[in-house]
Amino acid sequence: MFWLLRRLGVSLALMWVVASIVFLALHLVPGDPAEILLSTGGTAPDAFAVAELRTRLGLDLPLHQQYTAFLAGLARGDLGLSLVDEYPVIDEILLRLPRTLELIFAGTVIALLVGLPTGTLAAVRQGGGFDRGSAAAAAILQSVPVFVLGTVFILVFAQWLRWMPAGGYMPFAENPARHMLLLLLPALAVGKGLAAVVFRMTRASVLDALSRDHVRTARAKGLSPRQVLWRHVVRNALSPVATVLGLHMGALLGGTVLVEYVFNWPGLSTPLLRAVEARDYPMVVGIVLTVSGLFLLINLAMDLVYAALDPRVARA
Repeated sequence: MFWLLRRLGVSLALMWVVASIVFLALHLVPGDPAEILLSTGGTAPDAFAVAELRTRLGLDLPLHQQYTAFLAGLARGDLGLSLVDEYPVIDEILLRLPRTLELIFAGTVIALLVGLPTGTLAAVRQGGGFDRGSAAAAAILQSVPVFVLGTVFILVFAQWLRWMPAGGYMPFAENPARHMLLLLLPALAVGKGLAAVVFRMTRASVLDALSRDHVRTARAKGLSPRQVLWRHVVRNALSPVATVLGLHMGALLGGTVLVEYVFNWPGLSTPLLRAVEARDYPMVVGIVLTVSGLFLLINLAMDLVYAALDPRVARA
């Protein structure tokens, strides 16, 4: 329990650091943030509009008061209003966040379904044709950018073969089959890099576990190769895989932005790109903090998984 509370405290402290950096970034940018937000085409904005926006964003207050109000708003879940459509930022994030999380979850599931068995089989058949072929495939998948692979998927499966739709979104409640069909290609594009990472880590971990003394002892006792593999090798090999998985799942948050854009999946990427183009400061800050918080939560969850696989971690 103490280990869990300590990890939770570290996560909250890191979230405070990220929020502070985001807050300071606004004030470290040269010039008046209100003028930057309102400037269009190189022309100077109206002085009255600048003063009104400064008051609206609280930029006319002393810096320490702005910082306190910023943290208090985060504690209440208040991220302000969008400068474009006057819509609460938190409502827009809560609407689109589940779609991004669904895409990340689906990509992670695909990565595990592909990476774990192929990595294990490649380790068992080390040096064989399957080992070399799967290693080459993993290298290719890891090197191809997600937006390139997504475009290739659309070209092959939607344009040439016409097996899949090119993109879009359908709520699961309205048409579950259509929803899953639209989710498949984006999830494959998101999970391809993680599948290669899981494959490499699984192969290395299984090879290491196969050389351990307890595995040789289990074989000497007469256990079948399948029993040795599942009881004594795979379980011990999962701990380092879980660690790497947590680190790279956070990186998926960045990859989903491009994938959502390519496949027209209405997650967080749409309001983020629109906010950047319109210089919608509250929306950009809200999405950046949300993504940062998700990264910390994912790593905390993977720490719990790691502790479940290896109880010695929780006692450390």
